[in-house]
Amino acid sequence: MDRLLLAAPRGFCAGVAYAIEVVDLALKIHGPPLYVRHAIVHNEYVVRSFEDRGVIFVEDVREIPEGSPVVFSAHGVSPEVRLQAQERGLTVVDATCPLVTKVHNEAKRFARQGYFMIYIGHHGHVEAEGTMGEAPDRMVLVDTPEDAENLELPPHEKLAVLTQTTLSVEEVQRTMAVLRRRFPHIHVPAKEDICYATTNRQGAVRAMAKECDLVIVVGSVTSSNSNRLREVAESLGCESHLIISPDQIDPRWKTDYPTVGITSGASTPESLVEEIIGELMRDQPTIPIEIVETVQEDVEFLPSRDLIQLAMAKG
Repeated sequence: MDRLLLAAPRGFCAGVAYAIEVVDLALKIHGPPLYVRHAIVHNEYVVRSFEDRGVIFVEDVREIPEGSPVVFSAHGVSPEVRLQAQERGLTVVDATCPLVTKVHNEAKRFARQGYFMIYIGHHGHVEAEGTMGEAPDRMVLVDTPEDAENLELPPHEKLAVLTQTTLSVEEVQRTMAVLRRRFPHIHVPAKEDICYATTNRQGAVRAMAKECDLVIVVGSVTSSNSNRLREVAESLGCESHLIISPDQIDPRWKTDYPTVGITSGASTPESLVEEIIGELMRDQPTIPIEIVETVQEDVEFLPSRDLIQLAMAKG
């Protein structure tokens, strides 16, 4: 290895930082045990750090003792989950990413206006399940361009499309092209729902991969946006691997690849990136690190004033 490139932007997006801050505030207000519905973000290190502080992660709010506090994860939940929480008398603290909430609101608006909806997303992903729960009888999911090609729709007068926020720009464009061709009357939002951070991180890895022999994506295998970063690099003909810890580094990466690039998913702490860099440079500490920056991010989501004041009141 002769060069080490570092993509910018990378790592935590505003939505992840917001969700983590909301859980921190909820812990100050309610103390442990604090329940969180689903992993707050898709990174096992973040989850484990909260578990060490008394956070209990569950997949079903019906597992939570009645009257307990619960945080909804960054990925959002369906109306059905909200109703279940209400029936159990749970105190809800919502950490849903505002950009995911935007897609939920679009789904509700389209449903009120009588649209049938096509949702471009991944089967089984918690964000997809939450959004589709807003109008389960008026929405169908497509995962790939092939799905779009084979899609058969029920009778409808108006048709709209929504997308999961963490997809790759390319895969949405390919699927959207099929949908536009097959359903010329489809209504597309003025701006696609892929979030700014997903787009920015994919743009950075795209620029970096052109100069690399290998791209390492630091992130969890359960993270949709981390997997998309690896796929973007590979689509440009660059070998790419998704890892979460230094012990996953192949020794050959240090010797057989002149230029190595590193990026990280939107739910990956920077400390994990630093550990990977440290291991790569352990025997070659003088290798230059170059930053490949494509855009500067200044987006920030702030928790509600009420939540902040409650936490401050608890000292």
